[in-house]
Amino acid sequence: MPGHSKDLTRLRIALTTFFALDGFIFAGWVVRIPAIKEQTGASASTLGLALLGVSAGAVVTMMFTGRLCRRYGSHPVTVVCGILLSLSVALPPLTHSTWALGAVLLVFGAAYGGINVAFNSAAVDLVAVLRRPIMPSFHAAFSLGGMIGAGLGGLVAGSLSPTRHLLGLTVIGLLVTAVAGRALLRYDSPVPKSAPVPQPAPSPQSVPGQPEERAPRRPDARTRRLVVVFGLIALCTAYGEGALADWGTLHLEQDLDAHPGIAAAGYSCFALAMTIGRLCGTTLLERLGRTRTVVAGGTMAAVGMLVGSLAPSVWAALLGFAVTGIGLANIFPIAVERAGALAGPSGVAVASTFGYGGMLLGPPAIGFMADWFSLPIALTSVAALAAVAAVIGYGTRRATAD
Repeated sequence: MPGHSKDLTRLRIALTTFFALDGFIFAGWVVRIPAIKEQTGASASTLGLALLGVSAGAVVTMMFTGRLCRRYGSHPVTVVCGILLSLSVALPPLTHSTWALGAVLLVFGAAYGGINVAFNSAAVDLVAVLRRPIMPSFHAAFSLGGMIGAGLGGLVAGSLSPTRHLLGLTVIGLLVTAVAGRALLRYDSPVPKSAPVPQPAPSPQSVPGQPEERAPRRPDARTRRLVVVFGLIALCTAYGEGALADWGTLHLEQDLDAHPGIAAAGYSCFALAMTIGRLCGTTLLERLGRTRTVVAGGTMAAVGMLVGSLAPSVWAALLGFAVTGIGLANIFPIAVERAGALAGPSGVAVASTFGYGGMLLGPPAIGFMADWFSLPIALTSVAALAAVAAVIGYGTRRATAD
C-alpha cells in the first residue's frame, strides 16, 4: 500500500509538471503578441483572423485526441503533444505576414489542444482514484506556469527578440518533457477498483492494484446533455482566459498607455490570482461544494472584468484582472472534472472542446468587436459570459448534488 501511494504521488507530480509547462509556453507566446503584430503589420481584425488558426487547430484536434487517449492511453498522448507544443511555439516569430502567422498558429493550436485533452483525461482518472476534488490543483500549476512565463516574457521583452525568446521556450519545453515524460510513461492511468474493466496484457509498469485501462463508456442521452452543459460552462469561463491572454496586454499598452513591461505584467496578475484561487480550490470545494463555487466565482469574475475593461487607470485595470482571475479560477476545472466523471475521456474531450474553443475563439471575436466598437467595450463580453456561467452553474445544482 505504501508503494501504491508513492506511485500515485509520482503520477500527480508528473501531471502537475505538464500542466505547468503548458501554461508557461502559452504565456510566453501571448506576451509577445504585440511585437509579432507589429512585425506582421496586422490590424486588430487581421490579427484576430490569424489567431483563429490556434482555435481551428485546437478544436479539431481535441475530439481526435479523445479517441487517441482511449486507444493508446492519456499518458503517451500527453508526452507526444508536449514535444509538438515545445517545437511549434518557435514558429510564430519566423513569419512576416498574417497568412503565414495563421498557418503556423494552426500547428501550435493542434499541439495545444491535444495536450490539454490528454492531461485533463489523465487528471480525471487520478482524481477518481484519490476521491478528493484535487482537479483545481492541476489547473493551479497551469496558472503558475502562465504567471512565470508571462513574468519572464515581460523581463526579456526589451532585451530579446521574439525569435530568441520563443526558441528558448522550445529548449526548456523539450527538456522538461524529457524528464516529466519519462516519469509519466512508467505508469498507466489508474482507475477506481469498482470500475468494471477488461483485463489487458500487462505493461512495463502499472500502478499496483489498479487496472490498466478504463472500460469504454456508453453514456445515455441525459449524460450526453449534462456533458454539453458542463462544456458550455467551460466555454463561458475559458473565453475570459483567452481574452485576457491575447488582448489584456494590448489593452493596457494601447488604451491605458502602460509601459510594455507593465503591460506584460497584466497577464501575470491575472495568472497569479488564478493560481491562488486554484491552490485554495480543493478546500473551497470541500466546504462550499461545486454549485456555490461556480455561482460565486462567475459573479466575482463578471464584476472584476467590468472594472478591468472600463477602468481609466492601469492600476485599477490590474486590480480588475486579478479579481477576474480569482473568480474564474475553479470554474473550468470543475466543469472538466464533472464531464470526465460522467463520460470518461469522451466527456473530457467534449468539455475541453467547448472550453478551449471558447478560450481560442474568443480572441478573434474580440478582435472584430474592437474594430467595430473599441477594445475596452469588446472586453466587457468576458463579464457577460462569466455571469452566464454563474446562471448555468446554478441550474446544474441537482446534477452536481452539492
